[in-house]
Amino acid sequence: MKNQITINWIRAALAGVAGTVLFDLVGLLLAGTWWDIPGVLAEAIGVPFPIALFMHYGNGVALAVLYAAIAPSLFGPQWLRATLFVTLETIVLVWFLLFPLLGLGVAGLGGGILYPILSMTRHWAYAIPLVYFLREEPELEVEESHEFESSSRATVG
Repeated sequence: MKNQITINWIRAALAGVAGTVLFDLVGLLLAGTWWDIPGVLAEAIGVPFPIALFMHYGNGVALAVLYAAIAPSLFGPQWLRATLFVTLETIVLVWFLLFPLLGLGVAGLGGGILYPILSMTRHWAYAIPLVYFLREEPELEVEESHEFESSSRATVG
């Protein structure tokens, strides 16, 4: 029988939205900006701000669904799995793809040394709800019956 991955879509969506809210809150606390990513998106691709906001949160949900799908194949405790996932996602998709596309260079260093630090910190905050909402549920173990074992033992007296 094949192993089948089952995604709890509601929990994944909640993790994605909550993670994106934490991502935005860390941006507010550390950089003094709220919803800066949707603003950058709106300007970069020429869409209205509400659409860019939907894209920002949709991306957060999509990443949580992706994480839910691959987390069982990752190693380590749940917190390490989530941290590794967002760290790799940030390096590959943000530092080496998004930042260069925005003209900020690799890791955003064209914008200053704080870009890679802030982007990684914000993504680590995003990982917290992944750990909470998408933790593995313990599987029920079925105990085998040993009723014949006791009747087959010889009594030594």
